[in-house]
Amino acid sequence: MSARFPGTANPLGPRARIAVVVAAVLLLAGGSVGYVMHAQQRAEGERTEADASFALTGPALYFRDTASGRVAHQPPAGNPEVRTAGARTSAARTTGGPACDRFYASEDGALCLRARPGVLPKTYAIVLDRQLREKRRITVPGVPTRARVSASGRMLSWTVFATGDSYATTSFSTRTAILDLRTGYLIKSMENIQLTIDGARYHAPDVNYWGVTFARDDNRFYATVSTKGRTYLVEGNMRDWTAKALRQNVECPSLSPDNTRLAFKKKVSDDAAAPWRLYVLDLRTMRETPLAEQHSVDDQAAWVDDDTLAYALPGGSGRGSDVWTVPADGTGTPRVVVEGGSSPVAVAGPAR
Repeated sequence: MSARFPGTANPLGPRARIAVVVAAVLLLAGGSVGYVMHAQQRAEGERTEADASFALTGPALYFRDTASGRVAHQPPAGNPEVRTAGARTSAARTTGGPACDRFYASEDGALCLRARPGVLPKTYAIVLDRQLREKRRITVPGVPTRARVSASGRMLSWTVFATGDSYATTSFSTRTAILDLRTGYLIKSMENIQLTIDGARYHAPDVNYWGVTFARDDNRFYATVSTKGRTYLVEGNMRDWTAKALRQNVECPSLSPDNTRLAFKKKVSDDAAAPWRLYVLDLRTMRETPLAEQHSVDDQAAWVDDDTLAYALPGGSGRGSDVWTVPADGTGTPRVVVEGGSSPVAVAGPAR
C-alpha cells in the first residue's frame, strides 16, 4: 500500500482502493482455508491408520474407545484377565487401532466408518485387512450409523443417515450399501431390491433399509425395512437380489454365530426417550424372548458367542457410551464390560 504524505494526492481512486482491500481479504482467507485443510488432512492421516503392532489377533473383544475415537481391544468376558466386581467388570485395554465412528470385524478384516462433518456431511467406508491396513475407501453422503462384516469377511454392509439423526423419529432417511469383497461388486443402495410384503411385490417411495446381518453362506441376509410408518424384518437373498418380509416391529437384526436366532430391538413405547427393548427371535419357531436388559437400546447388538450379546448404552460419569453384555436367553443380569466404549465385536482369532 502506498504511503500518503500531507499535501499529496492519493494515487488510488475509491474503486481501486476497494479492489485492493477485497483482494487482500481473499488472499488471507484463501491462505487460512488452505492451512486448515492441510492441517485437517494431516491430522486425518495421523489418526486413520492403526499402530504397527495393532491387528485382529483374537480372542478379544474389539470396540471403539470413545475417549480417543480409536479402535481398542481387551480380553473377552470370562478370561482370567477380566476382573469382576458385582455386575461390573474391568480388563486391560489395548489401544492403537484406527480412528472410526463405527467399527465391525471378522477374523480376517474389518470395516471402519468415519464421519466427515460439513454443510453436506459424508462418510468414508474404509475396508481394512487383518493388520487393519486400508485396502479400499468409498465415500458416501450421510452420517454413519451401522456397520457389519460377514463371518468369512467377504460381505460388508453399512448404513448412513441421509437426513435426520435418530431412529426414534419419522423424519430420517437411510441409505444402506453392500460390498462383496470377492467380486468387488458394490450395491450402493438396497432400495432397488425386489421386496415382497404379505406375499405380494411391494413398491413405495418411502422405503428405507438398515441394519444388515449376514448368514454364514454369504448369500442369505436379514435387515430392517421401513415403509408407511411400519418396520419389518426381511430375509434377503444375494444371488436372486430378493427380500421378503417375515414379521413386523423388528429393527437392527443381528444373526447368532450358529445362525439359528436373531437379536433385535423392538419398539415397545411411543416415548422417544425410551422406545425400544432387546429381544431374541428363534428362526425355527419364530418365538420372541425379551432379554433381561430393561434399558432402551438404540444399537445393533453383537453376539459375543452363541449365548451372549454385547451392545452400547449411554455412559456414566460423562462418558459417551459403555459396552454392556447380557445373556441371550432372557435370564441373568446385564453388566458393563467396557467403560467408554461402543461398536463391540468379538474376534475369535485368525481364520484357518
